[in-house]
Amino acid sequence: MEANMKTLSAAILLFLVMDPIGNIPLFFSLLKDVPPKRRYRVMGRELLIALGVMLAFLMGGQHIINLLQIKTDSISIAGGIVLFLIGIRMVFPPAGGGGVFGHSSEREPFIVPLAIPGVAGPSALSALLLLTQTQPVRTSDWAMALCAAWAATAMILFCSTFLLRWLGESVINALERVMGMLLIALAVQMFLKGLAAYLHLSLQ
Repeated sequence: MEANMKTLSAAILLFLVMDPIGNIPLFFSLLKDVPPKRRYRVMGRELLIALGVMLAFLMGGQHIINLLQIKTDSISIAGGIVLFLIGIRMVFPPAGGGGVFGHSSEREPFIVPLAIPGVAGPSALSALLLLTQTQPVRTSDWAMALCAAWAATAMILFCSTFLLRWLGESVINALERVMGMLLIALAVQMFLKGLAAYLHLSLQ
């Protein structure tokens, strides 16, 4: 049961850092000029590219850590800082809107900015790197958590047009701020855990 809870917690964390609610206005604005028959195909392509990038990073993240000789507490502190900054931008979005990552002027986006960094952003990659470092033997569990978070993200983004019209932009913005607050709390906990581990090793 404990392992399942940890996998569920990882899925929730990855879902938060992918920020599907915050990316609804971004997806909507970038795809509004794409023909309706192609819109879902383009969205599906970008989501699959993002999933492929994140799975590749999940599988190869441990090798990157070993190559660079990065310690667990360093990743925890750095990951907490990155997630904190993303959460701050979710709670206090930059002027001009467009979610955490802003707008783009391309009519039919390819890879950037919808796949990267829209879905597979630095916060998601940092979280995956942290998971593989803390418990590398559970890569299959993290892959399941990633796929679950991605599926939930894809479902929300595929319904983005309906959600934006049904809920309204003000409700979407409010939901993003709530998710940002949750992400900030997770980031602070991650940072403090890494700092405590570092201080414990330094005092030994």
